[in-house]
Amino acid sequence: MPDFADFDTRHYRTVDPATGYDGWSATYEGSVLDAMDLGLLDGLTAPDWSAVTAAADLGCGTGRTGSWLRARGVARIDGVDISSGMLELAGKRGAHDTLTLGDVRDTGLSGGSYDLAIASLIDEHLPDLAPFYAEAFRLTRPGGTCVLVSYHPHFSMVSGMPTHYTDASGEDIAITTHVHLISDHVRAATAAGWTLAELSEGTVDDTWVAAKPTWERFRGHPVSAAYVWTRPA
Repeated sequence: MPDFADFDTRHYRTVDPATGYDGWSATYEGSVLDAMDLGLLDGLTAPDWSAVTAAADLGCGTGRTGSWLRARGVARIDGVDISSGMLELAGKRGAHDTLTLGDVRDTGLSGGSYDLAIASLIDEHLPDLAPFYAEAFRLTRPGGTCVLVSYHPHFSMVSGMPTHYTDASGEDIAITTHVHLISDHVRAATAAGWTLAELSEGTVDDTWVAAKPTWERFRGHPVSAAYVWTRPA
C-alpha cells in the first residue's frame, strides 16, 4: 500500500478522524460537493434501493447519505460515526432511526440485520481496509450488499492533497489520510467474502471546476469511486 506521506504537498498539521470531523462538522455541509459521492450513487445500477428494508450507514457523518437513502424509500437506517459533532448534525437532520457513536470497524450493531451496509468518504482514514469489509459482511444478511464511495487513490496521489478542512482560526488542518489502491479494496473485500458487482469512477469535470477553479489542472482525473459488493445468498 502506498504511503500518503510520499505524495503530501500540503504538510498541514494532522489530527485523528474523531478530532478532525468534530472540528469540521460546523462547515462540512458547505464544503463537500454532491458530485463526490451522491452523484456516483445516483449513477449506480445496483442495488434496487427501494427493495432495501434496513441499511447500516457506516461513517454516517451529518446524514447526507442517510437522507439520500430515505428519499429512495429505504425503510430503516441506522447510522454510526466516530465524531460526536457529526452525529449531532445527523440527529437534527432526522434521516436515521438510530445513531451510534462508534467505529465502522466494530460498530456494535446486530449482525445479520441489514440488507445494505453503506459508507461514504471514510476509507482514506482507515490504515487497513480488512476490518471494515469484515464488519460490513458481519452486519449484512445473506444476499446483502455493501456500497462504498471512496476518495480516489489516484487523486490523492496526483494532487498530494489530504482530506482537510479550515478551522475557525483560518488554519488548514489535515485528517489522517491513507492511500488504498483499487486492488487493495478488491483484495480486502474478497477476503471478507464479498464479490464485486459494480465499480464507478467520478472525474473532475465542469461541475468541479466551477466550484474549484484551481482544479482545472486536474480536469479528467478520477476523484472518487463507488464500489458495489454482494455477498452470497
